[in-house]
This record gives sequence, C-alpha cells and structure tokens, in this order.
Amino acid sequence: MISDARVVLACVGLHPERSAALVERFGSADAVVAALGAGRISAPPQLREAASVTAGEWRRRLSAARCTILGSDDSGYPSWLSALPGAPDAIFVKGSVPELPGVAVVGTRTPTAYGLRLAEHFGAALSVAGWPVVSGLARGIDAAAHRGGLYGPTPGAAVLGSGIDLWYPAGNRRLGEDLLDAGGAIVSEYPPGIRPEPWRFPLRNRIISGLAVAVVVVEARSDGGALITARYGLEQGREVLALPGDIDRETSVGCNLLIRDGALPVLGADDLVEALSLLTSAPPPAGGDTDTDPVVRLAGPVGRPLDWMATALGWPISDLLTRVTQLELQGRVRRHADLVVATCVNAEASQGGDQGAP
Repeated sequence: MISDARVVLACVGLHPERSAALVERFGSADAVVAALGAGRISAPPQLREAASVTAGEWRRRLSAARCTILGSDDSGYPSWLSALPGAPDAIFVKGSVPELPGVAVVGTRTPTAYGLRLAEHFGAALSVAGWPVVSGLARGIDAAAHRGGLYGPTPGAAVLGSGIDLWYPAGNRRLGEDLLDAGGAIVSEYPPGIRPEPWRFPLRNRIISGLAVAVVVVEARSDGGALITARYGLEQGREVLALPGDIDRETSVGCNLLIRDGALPVLGADDLVEALSLLTSAPPPAGGDTDTDPVVRLAGPVGRPLDWMATALGWPISDLLTRVTQLELQGRVRRHADLVVATCVNAEASQGGDQGAP
C-alpha cells in the first residue's frame, strides 16, 4: 500500500519531474514533504499548504471525489506502466483500470470528417477484438475513439491532463461518465483541484502510451500533441501505427511523416486489428490457456526490461538471457531494444524445453 508521505506528495501536485528530482535530492518522500511544509523548498503558498494536509485527510478527500490513489508498487497499478522509466509514482483513478494493456488512439482536436469516422471505427473494432481503447478524452479524435470503444464489450481508459475530479473539456463530461458506466477508467497523475495547464498535457501523453501496447495516430499536424504520444510510444518500445492522408491536408502531415519514418500505415479497422494481432499478439481470452513459461508470462504482450525481469524472477541476468534466447528460437518472445516481449501468450507451451529456471 502506498505510504502516507507518497500520498501527500502526490496530492501536492508538483511537476512530476520536479517531484522525482526532489525525492532523489532529499532521499525520501517523507523528507520532501517535511521540507515543503517547513518552507525549505521554493514553492507557491498553496503547494506548501497542500503539503501540510495529513495523508488521512487527503484520503478522505479522494474518497469524497470517488477516486482512489494507486502507488507504482500497488497491485492495482498497471504493471506494464510501472515498469517504464518516468512512470508516475502514483496515479489517481476513477473506475477500474483495464486488466490488459490497451491500444492508444490519438489525434488532432480539429479533425476532418474522415478522421472522426475512422477514429470511431477504430475504437469500435478494437473494443470488439478485446483491446481497451486508451486516449485523452480531448475534443476531436480522442473523443471519437472513446465513443467507438463504447460500442464494443471491452472497457477503455481516458487519461486526463487535469485533476481527477475535473472534466476537461467540460463538454466531454458525459462521454467520460459513459466510459465509467461501461466499466472503464478515468486516470490522472494529478489530484482533485488541479486545473488544466498547457504543460500538463504533453506529460500525460506518456501515460496514454504507457497504458497501451501500441499507439495509433489517426490525424495529426506536424507539431501536434499526438506526435508527442507517438514519440513516447517509440521510447517505451510500443508499436506505432498511423492513418495515411492527402499530402496537402494539414491534419495528415504528422501521420504521413510518421509513416515515412517507419510507422505502419493503417488502411482500415480490419487492417488495424489484423496488424495489431501480428505485431503484438492478441489479448488472451477470459479463462483461456496462457503460456506457462515464467519469462513469457512476465514479459506479456507489452514487454518488460531485462534488468527488471531478472530482479522479479530472482535469476542471474546470464540465466535470463539464456532462457530468452531459447524462447526467441521457439518464437515465443522477441527482443525490442532492452525489452523482452511475448509473441504468443495464448499458446500452450508445447514446444518442449524446460518450463522453469534454466
């Protein structure tokens, strides 16, 4: 369970990078909270006041806002997010975070009718196929993808760039509530009361991609926020796909540039589902058999860093590398930079070989 000091620090609402730097500098969240309250850290008065509120009172306020706080080491915190560098130490959640990694569908706030139609089709196809749709509840492509996801049976998640209690934009409140009613989640790294500010949105994009196995960009300008999500996705080892468009259409420039630089072009909803199945492996059906090898199970369809896996398994890194090589030859995992990614999590391990530690 997340400690009281980490609850307070998360509820102060500092810039995530500054919060992490302060913890490194002072040695612990407890020391940072004490220093903030004592005025030894430069911060606006409202932040120092927030640091003086007890963890018990913050928990009461969160309960009143109908949300929970999850630390990165809590069981409910998505493991495929916590394993990433720069993951939030804590997230605030309304509803239920999907049990499987989703697919991020993102794009411009000012799309064409073509982009809106495809985003909604993509959202519906993904949900029907079993992938939760992850996006930012923004106007335009994000909202269309969330609406599409509601047509299928798989609940998705919306990541806010504001406090967990603040619907932004306000016009999408009903959409967010429909997502919660369908069993999905609203996620933010910011506590109740934090207003949306421009600098918060690029940072929240790393959470959108971090909750996903792949990032799909539907329409984007060359300097749009959707390209920031795509860049985070690439850094996190996620697959990036993009919808091609007319070369002289402003909202297609970003997608066309992504495709030029190696993103997979998406030619329709069926094509998207097929591509994701080939690239990432489909989500395991409820109650279905899964690969019993501990390395495959731990890696999952999103992937985990080698060092992290060695620690989690309690194996020497040399033994883990040997087992990963064996599994690569069997086609059950693949390497992506420093990540190990499962390629057939639904297949029963019937290819022979030791199922335990090497």
